Amino acid sequence: MADRSISPGLKSLIEMGPIALFFGAYIWLKDDVFTIGGTEYGGFIVVTALFIPVILASTALLWALTGKLSAMQVVTAVLVTVFGGLSVWLNDERFFKMKPTLIYLLFAAILFAGLWRGRSLLSMVLSEAMPLDEAGWMILTRRMAWLFLGLAVANEVIWRAMSTDAWVNFKTFGLPIVMFGFFIAQAKFIKAHTPETPDDA
Repeated sequence: MADRSISPGLKSLIEMGPIALFFGAYIWLKDDVFTIGGTEYGGFIVVTALFIPVILASTALLWALTGKLSAMQVVTAVLVTVFGGLSVWLNDERFFKMKPTLIYLLFAAILFAGLWRGRSLLSMVLSEAMPLDEAGWMILTRRMAWLFLGLAVANEVIWRAMSTDAWVNFKTFGLPIVMFGFFIAQAKFIKAHTPETPDDA
């Protein structure tokens, strides 16, 4: 299937919509208990069960509209299915809460492995959006790797030491804010390492 472009707004809606639905459903059902097949399930487990088909549907829709998926989108869909499924099957919310930790550890490991080999694997994903010079890509990749590692640690601390409400707020609002703030903080650096085009000259 050939790659196709869609508007950034529609892409963001498809990507962030499932997270917004998860948050809304959690707020609505978090205090409820459901008896299914003789087993009692808390609202968090029920919302997790609903979230799995939603994230798979959004991923399939994005692929149908654009003809491509990023590695992070694929990994996220797979880990949501696996760890969300384990939480529902074992009636244990801890598995789903571990999912962000594994995602961020995986991407940190991939970026650090590329740096160890003297390559910026981040440039393979973002080079079209940010045409940085080689030194810029290496520095940004190192910073992103440490960011992912820090997010993995933060997720572990929050889900283990704080309430489920706190973890849901962190996942819904904290993670996107941190990522957005990170790239805003890199704006001056990105500009300094963007090669000049003839038009710029």
